[in-house]
Amino acid sequence: MKTIIEKAKAHCENNGARFTPLREEVYRILVAEDAPVGAYDLLDMLRKSNDSAKPATIYRSLDFLLDFGLIHKLESTNMYVACHHFGCAHPVQFLICDTCGDVAEIQSTAIHDALSAQAETLGFTVKQQTIEAHGICTKCC
Repeated sequence: MKTIIEKAKAHCENNGARFTPLREEVYRILVAEDAPVGAYDLLDMLRKSNDSAKPATIYRSLDFLLDFGLIHKLESTNMYVACHHFGCAHPVQFLICDTCGDVAEIQSTAIHDALSAQAETLGFTVKQQTIEAHGICTKCC
């Protein structure tokens, strides 16, 4: 945990931003969680150490963490997960279990390349790609 927090702090500072104690705490919560977390659940967790935290507090922190690539937002479930390999542009695909909510992050360059090639035939340039696939994990089969 300490290593990834230090890496995140350095990543922010190297990009001219402050990794404030509040942002660090929100990121720390997401890193510690095994499953995606919604904003209001994050707020409840944050209030254990910061009882004055409000919804705007959590959303500002989430926006910052998203902007710096430290977390991912699962659009289909409106939840957040920590990114453990930030600082590089990478295509992201998520496998989301509809039964238990478990999320696996994969990075398939083949999927990315196929999507980019098809987009290019339409004169479209893919700048960022996140794909979410829903199904059932091996634990729930």
